[in-house]
Amino acid sequence: MRKLLLATVLGVCTSGAMVGAAHATIIGFAYFVSEAESQNAVIGFAHGAPNATFSLPNGPINFNSGASATAYTLGGYLASSPGEITLTGTAADLAQNLDSVAGGTMIELMGTVSVVNGQMFTVQHDDGLQLMIDGLLVVNVPGPTAPAITTVTYTGPTGTFAFDLVYGECCGPPAVLATSLPLVGTTVPEPATLALLSAALIGFGVARRRWRP
Repeated sequence: MRKLLLATVLGVCTSGAMVGAAHATIIGFAYFVSEAESQNAVIGFAHGAPNATFSLPNGPINFNSGASATAYTLGGYLASSPGEITLTGTAADLAQNLDSVAGGTMIELMGTVSVVNGQMFTVQHDDGLQLMIDGLLVVNVPGPTAPAITTVTYTGPTGTFAFDLVYGECCGPPAVLATSLPLVGTTVPEPATLALLSAALIGFGVARRRWRP
């Protein structure tokens, strides 16, 4: 009897995790800026309304245009990362190259990340990039570069914190932004899932008291 009730509760938990869960997503913004601005990827850069807004429901981040002209457009670049969902952006903006005579592109990602003091991770980028976790500037390579891999040792406190990542694309393809650090928060059950789980646990407690020899 106990095994059957426990299996029922676990089934509710599993079901909630699969179909009733709300993932902590990464929200992204893309801005077309001048060539000079795109060569200085710093957090807090001046900008107006974004040319596109998107979300990353799953990690890790892995944007890579390669040598493809199609993937070097804003829409193609955003679609190159697994799990990418574009929320807003006009057809003209999504078809525009990340870097052109008119200027470059700044991409900002914001969300939460779980980190451990002393944790090592890598960030691949082309061009500049800054990453801040809980107010600590963890990666600071804002200027143009060829495709490079930066190895980072996180020295801040252990826990789950807000992050802000700014990446500037300039000076021609490719456009690369990838990190081994999973910048996605934990799964939080929806209210309906919590109610179902609560009812199952109450039923388990009542039945356990009645069944107790």
